[in-house]
Amino acid sequence: MITIAIAEDHQSLVDGISLLLKYENQFTIVGTANDGEALIDIVRKKKPQIVLTDIKMPKIDGIAATNIIKKEFPEIKVIAFTMFNQEEAVSQMIAAGASGYLLKDSPLEEVLNAIKTVAAGENFFDDALIIDSVEGNYSTTNHKSILSKSEREILKYIAEGKSSSEIAQLRFTAVSTVEKHRKNMIHKLGLSGKSELLRYALERKYDF
Repeated sequence: MITIAIAEDHQSLVDGISLLLKYENQFTIVGTANDGEALIDIVRKKKPQIVLTDIKMPKIDGIAATNIIKKEFPEIKVIAFTMFNQEEAVSQMIAAGASGYLLKDSPLEEVLNAIKTVAAGENFFDDALIIDSVEGNYSTTNHKSILSKSEREILKYIAEGKSSSEIAQLRFTAVSTVEKHRKNMIHKLGLSGKSELLRYALERKYDF
């Protein structure tokens, strides 16, 4: 049995997801919350295996809540459930430790798909996300053979959700230098932009 906690400030969505999962024998909801503070309290008491959380919530937002949850319980898997489709929001949730990112306008059945995927130990990112728009064959590219040591290090930081300015601080270099490395990687890997580079980095976050 896989245990789940849900955090969402719109009770109607909580009710809809709860109803959906009610008929799935392998899942059980151990708690629901309408703000991040209540979510953290549930997690500490119930220790669910999966957390489905909104980003914009009262008291403590989903990003901060995910940070706290993953630091205290690194084995718990977190899925973001939000209206935010911006690369920055995705990166911040990934940096906080989220294993999935799902948009609220997705069918409820897609919520179930996301939970099953993450529960199986895989990452899940909504097909409608900007970073998921690539359909190319770059997945077969051997980045270790064509990227420099600096580029591979930057790619690792990108997979951790860090911005160019944060990477520049960590590497004691200029932001313009990091941006130049980004452009070089995009060119070398045959990608079309930063969104595809982020996607590429995420798919190889354990292979640097």
